Amino acid sequence: MLDAPTGATPRRLRVGLGARSYDIVIGPGLLARAGALCTEAVGQAKCAILSDDNVAGLHADALCAGLEPEIPVAGTITLPPGEGSKCFAELERICGELLDLGIERGDVVVAFGGGVVGDLAGFAASILRRGVRFVQIPTTLLAQVDSSVGGKTGINMGQGKNLIGAFHQPALVIADTGLLATLPERQFRAGYAEMVKYGLLGDAEFFSWLDTNRKQVFAGGEALIQAVETSCKAKAAIVEEDEQEHGKRALLNLGHTFGHALEAYAGYSDRLLHGEAIAIGMALAFRFSHELGLCPSQESDRAIAHFREVGLPVRIGDIAGEKPDKDALMALIGQDKKVQAGLPAFILVRGIGAAFIEPRVPMAKLEDFLSRMCDRQ
Repeated sequence: MLDAPTGATPRRLRVGLGARSYDIVIGPGLLARAGALCTEAVGQAKCAILSDDNVAGLHADALCAGLEPEIPVAGTITLPPGEGSKCFAELERICGELLDLGIERGDVVVAFGGGVVGDLAGFAASILRRGVRFVQIPTTLLAQVDSSVGGKTGINMGQGKNLIGAFHQPALVIADTGLLATLPERQFRAGYAEMVKYGLLGDAEFFSWLDTNRKQVFAGGEALIQAVETSCKAKAAIVEEDEQEHGKRALLNLGHTFGHALEAYAGYSDRLLHGEAIAIGMALAFRFSHELGLCPSQESDRAIAHFREVGLPVRIGDIAGEKPDKDALMALIGQDKKVQAGLPAFILVRGIGAAFIEPRVPMAKLEDFLSRMCDRQ
């Protein structure tokens, strides 16, 4: 069980995007203050809560109590947990129920859950009545440090992850770190992979801090709050510079081209959680960068060893059940959002904290690399 000190002072960050700017509030015990925080951000409005069955069962009553009377709750919509819910059928159902609840343009959709809930709620809000506001209240570590910040919303397709969606910034992000106390250990580890990503892509000092303090982060308390804050600062800075991923924001996809292909192959199921897929993807990105002569072996080995030490998978062979072959992965990589003129763009590394965008990866070398990685079972 994580240590969640209720007396900790909340941290507040600003994502500066002009008229679309918003705050990220981080700390334990924030659910009880949700109404006051939301009113500060959106004024007088009613809301509808979108959550999944697991989170709603644990925390929906507490959230409603924290929202009201400042923000009246018109109703709560729940969906099955897991990536399988990020589909057109659930999107249509959610939009219909939001309309039935009388959510108007001046109202708010509250995304209360992990990344799946946030992506779905944000996409529904972006298209409902041609756009209503939404608030992110992420309940997983992965969502708190990554998916709740930056305005990416969407659903999956059979061809790949997040291929249908929109940029729609939230009005507020409330990251109540106390909620992580009920998170299963496997889910916490998966979220930690996205936290490590910020160190690996551009902050070697943060990676070293995590390498030293990972046990304290997993225990919770101030170390966890500090790590969430540092991660959110890193993402906010990149989003401010490149909101719609025309350049630098693509660095946030370190490991994701490989990882999303692995997720799609596993059917977006519990067989491979998103953060686990990204951990394997980052390990592959470091290995591939080393093979291309870009990254020293000691840097690659150090990054991969960190994932192993916290219990995250680092090889394709670590995936439960049937494993993909090279051809299956190449087909899925070909559907990646970053493909241009038929060529996949990759985030490669020159070392820890030194990621860069490579728009023209040599296809023959990529196929040879994946063939060998798939054979290492």
